[in-house]
Amino acid sequence: MKTTTLTSREFNQDTGRAKKAAALGPVFITDRGKPAHVLLSIEEYQRLTGGQGSIVDALGLPPGVEDIEVEFPRPRERHRPADFS
Repeated sequence: MKTTTLTSREFNQDTGRAKKAAALGPVFITDRGKPAHVLLSIEEYQRLTGGQGSIVDALGLPPGVEDIEVEFPRPRERHRPADFS
């Protein structure tokens, strides 16, 4: 795995170079000489994160199901203040 370091200016002027370098390994983007960001390929990102998406993705539910509103009934019991005596 090859690591590449680019300044913010180099990154802004040649994003194509950064994308090509990210295919070979992480690209560190510096700001005033200090690492500020890391560019990774999507494959490397998914490998590092375990490829986890949202809970909807993990459950294999159809798109749009996350917009369903669910109402839960309120409990009928009233909570009483604690008696510390």
